[in-house]
Amino acid sequence: MKKFIIIALISMLLTPMFGQNKLSKQEEKNGWKLLFDGNSLENWRTYKNTQLNWEAVNGELHCKNHDASEAVRGDLITTKKYKDFVFTCDWKISEAGNSGIIYRASEEFKQPYFTGPEYQVADNEGYKGKMTPLQTTASNYDMEGNFLAKPNPAGQWNSTKILVNGNHVEHWLNGVLVIQYEFNSEKWLEQKEKSKWKTALKYGLEPEGHISLQDHGHEVWYKNLKIKEL
Repeated sequence: MKKFIIIALISMLLTPMFGQNKLSKQEEKNGWKLLFDGNSLENWRTYKNTQLNWEAVNGELHCKNHDASEAVRGDLITTKKYKDFVFTCDWKISEAGNSGIIYRASEEFKQPYFTGPEYQVADNEGYKGKMTPLQTTASNYDMEGNFLAKPNPAGQWNSTKILVNGNHVEHWLNGVLVIQYEFNSEKWLEQKEKSKWKTALKYGLEPEGHISLQDHGHEVWYKNLKIKEL
């Protein structure tokens, strides 16, 4: 009986680990690919091969806390470029933290956000810097805010899905569609004219590009990073 209880306790402790950073047989059959194996930075490198502030630890892709100035940041990007896809992941942000998921980004400019739109990842309540309604979690950063997103507090896990198919884009947070937009639509062009990207001539125009996890100098954790090309 004692042996049975010990085995049961070990099983209970290990159960939450099962399924983390893995694909189910159905996902494999449906064409999903795993972007993070929980143990290494395979499939990733830093933007323009800059400073590496990331590590794979405890089954999580972790950005270390450091000087937040751009001079020592190093966004992590996929080694492969993607055109049309569904991307999913889980993430949690540190208190007052800021990060983001940038997609269809090229390496032509100093930062990936000059070409790729950003799905904002942030501690909305605790962030110390200036944050407008267009810059809260799950927004299309500085282009379109949302009123449906209900992120969990700093330190708790959230789930994200980003769909990019031709000109159509969707941002999902915790199972809820919070934003959808069309590249180069009349509304999108008007939003760009009023945004930080007004003079970024190639913003949102790349037909394919890297997926980038933003290093903003704050701690952030990602896991279960998966992609399905369309």
